Amino acid sequence: MTANELRSKYIEFFKSKNHAEISGQSLIPENDPSVLFTMAGMHPLVPYLLGEKHPAGTRLTDYQKCIRTGDIDEVGDPSHLTCFEMLGNWSLGDYFKKESIAFSYEFLTSPKWLALNPKMLSVTVFAGDENAPRDEEAAGYWKENGIPEDKIAYLPASDNWWAAGPTGPCGPDTEIFYWVGEGLPPKGSNKGTDSANWMEIWNNVFMQYNRVDEKTLLPLEKKNVDTGMGLERTNCILQGKNSVYLTEVFQPIIAEIEKLTSYKYGSDEEKDKSVRIIADHIRASVFILGDQRGVSPSNVGAGYVLRRLIRRSVRHGLKLGIDRGFLAELAVPVIENFKNAYPELAENSEKINRELTAEENKFRDTLKKGEAEFQKLLPNLMKNPKKEISGKVAFRLYDTFGYPLELTQELGAEHGFTVDVEGFKEAEKKHQEASKSLDAGKAKGGLAEQTDVTTKYHTATHLLQQALVDVLGNQVAQKGSNIDNERMRFDFTFERPMTPEEVKKVEDIVNQKIKEDLPVTMEIMTVQEAVDQGARALFTNKYGESVKVYTIGRDPKTDWFSKEVCGGPHVQHTAQIGDFKIVKEQSSSAGVRRIRAVISGGLPLES
Repeated sequence: MTANELRSKYIEFFKSKNHAEISGQSLIPENDPSVLFTMAGMHPLVPYLLGEKHPAGTRLTDYQKCIRTGDIDEVGDPSHLTCFEMLGNWSLGDYFKKESIAFSYEFLTSPKWLALNPKMLSVTVFAGDENAPRDEEAAGYWKENGIPEDKIAYLPASDNWWAAGPTGPCGPDTEIFYWVGEGLPPKGSNKGTDSANWMEIWNNVFMQYNRVDEKTLLPLEKKNVDTGMGLERTNCILQGKNSVYLTEVFQPIIAEIEKLTSYKYGSDEEKDKSVRIIADHIRASVFILGDQRGVSPSNVGAGYVLRRLIRRSVRHGLKLGIDRGFLAELAVPVIENFKNAYPELAENSEKINRELTAEENKFRDTLKKGEAEFQKLLPNLMKNPKKEISGKVAFRLYDTFGYPLELTQELGAEHGFTVDVEGFKEAEKKHQEASKSLDAGKAKGGLAEQTDVTTKYHTATHLLQQALVDVLGNQVAQKGSNIDNERMRFDFTFERPMTPEEVKKVEDIVNQKIKEDLPVTMEIMTVQEAVDQGARALFTNKYGESVKVYTIGRDPKTDWFSKEVCGGPHVQHTAQIGDFKIVKEQSSSAGVRRIRAVISGGLPLES
């Protein structure tokens, strides 16, 4: 079974269980400063898991592209990935543990679906602690479906408990593992007794409590289920492979690397690692660049992660002997392989190639500058009787100039120097710990801050976008936004800096619409109906899918200022927003401008 077939079968199965298929969302979360990327399939569903009604109903399913950046340096082994797909299904106050577990077991083991051998499965459930009891209910349902007691591991909250944050919805989860050891798993073997030979493929989260404080859990009135299956890992298992890189997800990329290098993958483990890093990183880079809210390489945030992925690919290309630009060539099999599932990749192929080529060329120039910087440092280095380049200096060459440690070692050796590698690793570790704070949240999902203030800011982005269109023209399109309690950031397509007069005019239009105290209304309709009514839609959604459309105006049919497909949250009327002030207009990336704005005052949301 191929990845494309697995993706289709998953959606088909859950549609047969009365789940509505919804569109996966952008890799760049909207209005969520807590994370740089969408890290899990549930991330875009958080508002609905917290109680907001979803326009498609209470049973949902989709596939979602994800990026996790916390372990970039671990990529290179047979299983770690920066970019991956999650297959998900959700129950929003509908079914709960019994049905969720039965669905998972049926999809995995039924001959009609994946037909996996039940003897190769084991599961984990919550072991219980002082706050919540052992999840005998989930364990009981697994037994009903045929999982024996010795294949059920009872693990602590660190393994089997999901929480939205310090307070709020939370609950136990159950994780499903597949045996990747030799032969059949022995009796008594499960994730708890032999973690090395069990690979996680699916996680079902049961949100059944509301955490009031550190010691108080209250039952939720409406219980939710959130599940996520790793497509690449499950695909690997279905094909009997011992590495995700041996599946058709990565093999076309690896085949191109082999052509570029004349190296046959599988001949040398160190070179294989470089091949895997390039294959993972180019796929991640293509997905980020080709996304609906795609970012460009930069020195901050998501753009910095993208730059690091591209430059790490070039470094490992050099290790394999590739001394010319090559990343745009590797983007071709990625786009070809995934364009049906993610049409935006083909639509943005020119941008992907342009950005990859520009960043690769820039990095090759950077490497030359790094060598020049090394030559400047050489006179002082020569004074060191130990003939050692400190880890701090080596890391500065890497962090500031992008100069890899391996090349610093090579240059140093030419002049009789060694490099304090442990000191370099220590400096790098401190840097990574600081960077990881940007990528907050665990694999089970991060949460955007949602307050009255951020709700006001979110509605203000609707007014801002329409005002920009009114002043600058229809070439304006939203490329992303970021909101917290202090300010808003709004990125949009436009080729030149705005004039001070244009900035002032946009600001005046937004404040005028706030002063007019226009009502904000919401309707549920299909994507086509929304487009026919003139609504702006940032994403390409599936035909026939129901969406929420927010209109700002006296009449949603005949007298409106702004109409957008959006998930919320929003104020009830614009006077609640307050005074709007643009504090900065600047470049974000090629062809994209950025506005930073603040609001003050406004009426309370309940008014």
